[in-house]
Amino acid sequence: MTPAPFHLAGERLMLDPSGALFWPAQQLLAVADLHLEKGSAAAVRGALLPPWDTRATLDRLTGLLRRWRPETVVALGDSFHDDGGSARLLAHDLARLVALAAAHRFVWVHGNHDPSPPPLPWVAAAELRIGPLVFRHEARRGAAEAEISGHYHPKARVPARGGTISRPCFVADARRIILPALGAFAGGLDVQDGAIAALFPRGGRVFLLGRERLFSFPYGTLRAGVPA
Repeated sequence: MTPAPFHLAGERLMLDPSGALFWPAQQLLAVADLHLEKGSAAAVRGALLPPWDTRATLDRLTGLLRRWRPETVVALGDSFHDDGGSARLLAHDLARLVALAAAHRFVWVHGNHDPSPPPLPWVAAAELRIGPLVFRHEARRGAAEAEISGHYHPKARVPARGGTISRPCFVADARRIILPALGAFAGGLDVQDGAIAALFPRGGRVFLLGRERLFSFPYGTLRAGVPA
């Protein structure tokens, strides 16, 4: 896979086609919105979904850890789909999470779906500040600091031969980067939605996830429905 470099607050960051962000200077990997145990949460409410979302998401995460070999992993909130998700983990999935936490320093940023930290050997925080960057679950409109966040599960739609293609994406400008959701069942919110557009009043860049690389477009042209 070929990552895309992006500079924020003077720091060189790497955007991975799988949807994660790597900060080489800090050996830090950031991922957003794993939504582990979303399938079992749906089952509790009587909506049957395939029960393999946690395993698929952990496979994605494990692949990223092998590729980047970070010292620190920051999970940007909504890592579980609800506060009871950790209690529904299958034994082998729990063992995988514990093993990952033993091999890396994990920081668990609180999300709106999982406001309470699970009983796992991770560091819990409302947000994390390192140098000029702050890592939080939801971007703050008018934030003074450069921020990296998740929450919105951004995706973009671009015209293609015979129709359109809709894919998860990063959205970025000089003040913030919003990561796509890494979770297998996470879904997405189109970048044309007002909730995302309000955070980028002066435009920015969209990095559409591809199989091996990212495809970059000016945010304003995507909102107009015409790719660069």
